[in-house]
This record gives sequence, C-alpha cells and structure tokens, in this order.
Amino acid sequence: MFMTLMALMALLLGLGLGFTVARIGAKKKFEYLELEAKAKAKAIENEADRLLQDAKVEIKSQEIELEKEYARRYEELEKRKREAILKGRESDAEREKAQQLRNQLEERRAQLEALEQQKKVTIDDAISKMEHVASMTAEEAKAFVLKHVEEQSKNDIAAIVRKQEKIARDEAKRNANYILAQATTRYAGEFAGERLINVVNLPSDDHKGRIIGKEGRNIKSLEQLLGVDIIIDETPGVIVVSNFNLYRRAIATRVIEILVEDGRIHPGRIEEVHARVQEEFEQKIYEEGENVVIDLGLFPMHEELIKLIGRLKYRASYGQNALAHTLEVARLARVMAAEMDGDEKLALRAGLLHDIGKALTQDFGGSHVDLGVEVCRRYNEHPTVINAILAHHGHVDPDGVESAAVCAADALSAARPGARREVLESFTKRVRDIEAIATGEEGVEQAYAINAGREIRVFVDAGKVDDDQAAYLSHTIAKQIEDKVQYPGEIKVNVIRETRAIDYAR
Repeated sequence: MFMTLMALMALLLGLGLGFTVARIGAKKKFEYLELEAKAKAKAIENEADRLLQDAKVEIKSQEIELEKEYARRYEELEKRKREAILKGRESDAEREKAQQLRNQLEERRAQLEALEQQKKVTIDDAISKMEHVASMTAEEAKAFVLKHVEEQSKNDIAAIVRKQEKIARDEAKRNANYILAQATTRYAGEFAGERLINVVNLPSDDHKGRIIGKEGRNIKSLEQLLGVDIIIDETPGVIVVSNFNLYRRAIATRVIEILVEDGRIHPGRIEEVHARVQEEFEQKIYEEGENVVIDLGLFPMHEELIKLIGRLKYRASYGQNALAHTLEVARLARVMAAEMDGDEKLALRAGLLHDIGKALTQDFGGSHVDLGVEVCRRYNEHPTVINAILAHHGHVDPDGVESAAVCAADALSAARPGARREVLESFTKRVRDIEAIATGEEGVEQAYAINAGREIRVFVDAGKVDDDQAAYLSHTIAKQIEDKVQYPGEIKVNVIRETRAIDYAR
C-alpha cells in the first residue's frame, strides 16, 4: 500500500513538472509568434506604403501625360478647324478624329478610376492583414508606431537642444563682449574721485587770526554751526575745511569765503551768512539737476527728482562722485540699449535715476535702493526705472533690455580701474555710523563727527536735557560707539548744551 501511494505521488509530481515545462515552452512560443507577427505586420505595412506610393506616382504620371496629349491634340484640332473655316470647308475626317481622341480620353479616365479603386482595395486588404496578424486595430497600430518613433526621437531631440544651447551661449557671450566694447569705446568718462578736504585761499595770513577770533570764539562757532573741521596750520595763505559730507563741506567752504571777502567775522555774522548760503545751495542744487536733465533731454521730470539729482553732486561712494557715476552709467546704458535694439531714452532715464536714493541716505539713513524705489514710485516714474533701481543690486531680475543695460553699466562704471577707493568708503561709513548713534538718542538735535572721526560734537535741546543728563548722555553714546563701531585709537564724545535768550529793542 505504501509503495502504491509513493508511486502515485511520483506520477502526480511528474505530471506537474511536465505541465509547468509545457506552459513555459508555450509562453516562449507565444512570445516568439508575437514578435514574428509584429515583424510581419511591419513588413506588410512597409509593403503597403510602398505600393500606395508607387500607385500614386503611376497615376499622377499617367494623368500628366494624358493631359499633355489631350492639350496638344486639341490645340492641333482647333488649329486645323480654324484653317478649315477660313478655307470655307470643314473636314469630316478631322471631326471624326477629334471624336476618337475624346473617346480615348474618356477611356483613359475610366481606367484611372478603376486603378484608384484597385489601390483602395489593396490598401484595405493590407490593413486587414496587418490587423489579423498583429491582433491590433489600425488605430492601435498607429499608436504603437507613434510611441516607438517618439521614444527613438527623444535622444535625437535632446542632442539637438544641447547643441543649440551651446551655440546660443557662445553667441550670447560674443554679443555681450561686443556690446561692452562698443559702450566703453564710444563713451570716454572722466576720472571721478572725491577727497575729504576743501582748501580756502586767504588774502593774507592776518585772516587766520580773524577766523580764530578772540579766545577761539569764531572758529568754535564756525565748527559748531557748519559741522566741519577747520584746520589752520603753518601753511601760508590757506586754511583747510575737512569733513566726509560733501554737501556740508561745500556749504562751509562758501560761508568762509564770503566771511573772508567781507572781513566781518563774528558769531552773529557767521549765523547770518550760513542761513543765506544754505538758501543759495538749495537753489543751486535744483539748477544743477535741471541742467543735467536738459542736457540729456529727459524732460518732463518731477522737480523733487531734479533737486535730488543735483544733490548727487555732493555725495560720494567709495571716493567716486555720485553724480559723475550716475551720468556715466546713464550714457553707457544708452549705448548698450541701442546695440540691443532697446529704448535708448528709457535706458538713459533709468541709468540717471538708478542711484537717486543716495541723495537721501545722509538725511534719512537706510538702503539707497529702498529710498530710490519709494521716491520714484511717489512721483510716478516708469516701471522700468523702478525695476532698474531694484535690479542693479540684485534685489530682482531685470525685466527688459533697458534694466539689464543699467545693471551692466553700473558694474562697468564701478569696476573700472581707479574708479573707487575702498579705504575711503570704510572711513566715511564709520563716521556716518558714529553720527547715527548720537542722533538716535532722545533730546539730540544735531551731531557732527570732526577731527577725522576722532571727536563727535553732540548738540542737545536744553529744554529736554539738563546738565546731569548731558553728562549721562555722553557716557551712553561713548558706550554704544565702543560696542557697535570698529575704530583705531579713541573717540571723544562732546555733548554741548546751550541756552539762548533773545529779545529786540524797538
């Protein structure tokens, strides 16, 4: 019994293995048949396409030949007919011949129609065979072929795209170099450099004593009111006005020149001349800006923007005069925009206003980009101008040819040899930071850094700050400078509290 059971299990196991082997063999055979069917379908499809193309070519060729033959014979018949009419007789033979020609033409047309029908039958038969062999409908076969063609084309398309991208990059680089070369060779800018001192010439050395005044009263009044250093040394016939702020230094220089010319130098006269010179400079900076806008042909422009353009003359960045830099950028941007088929005038305007915020930073602080955007939006400047202000320091991407030209021109103007001096800019930034710390305290009216940044004079409101608070304020400012500013040596913090009582006798 046990042996019988074992034999039965062996038999069942053999049958199972045989079935599995047979199934695997059937599957491979099916796959082979499927591949063979697809290959035959492809061959039939190619043969059908070839037959179709050959039939089309043959039919077209016969049609052309028949039309030419018909036209030639018809023209010949018409010619003979005209000749017969002229001779007063018409040949019956010619008419019969013409009728025969027409009959032949009709027969050929019937043959062509039959050939066209045969072509359609052949194509339908080929498609039917393809569907039977491949077990696919015509639409499925079409989708199958298109899918494989698409996959085969991807690599070719990618190679073409890479090649075109490389060509585009090379071409863009050549064009950029050409545009920069054109801009730099067509614009010859002057060296734009600023110092930290102005020199005032004196008629004689006696005027040095008058400027100093009794017990130094006049020079103290000048330095306190003008916010500058006045250096009087052994150099004959000159005094030196020193300050990092160009506008403040220019006003101080003009005040001293008027006082020296007038001869009357005392605190009251100094205040009177200073007030008058400030008014003159406000008008002067507007005229400076107006002249720039007129020369560039950029009217109309809001008068506040014109005034800020004039103020750029009294602003420097890394030792480079801001107005000179602005004009250089504007003209370079115009040339670049012209080379790139952009709007030259819009590029010129954007270049002129790209650093307009620098005219406000000394009064309001903060980023010149943010200040420039705010003031240009307030006075409804063109969106491209605003985009150029934001883009030239990387806040946004340029939105057009004109903005891109301004960005390139700004980099070109700032990076050229000798344009800027880093050491000077670091010094002026340190001095501005010291003044900002002082003016940020409550009760402070004005603060001037003098003596090359080694002393700061802080003027407070006597009604808000008493003597004890003034002493505490000097200590507070000194402590903040120690914590926030890097500087060599020491800085003297001088807090000045003054009370004035004024009345008039009438």
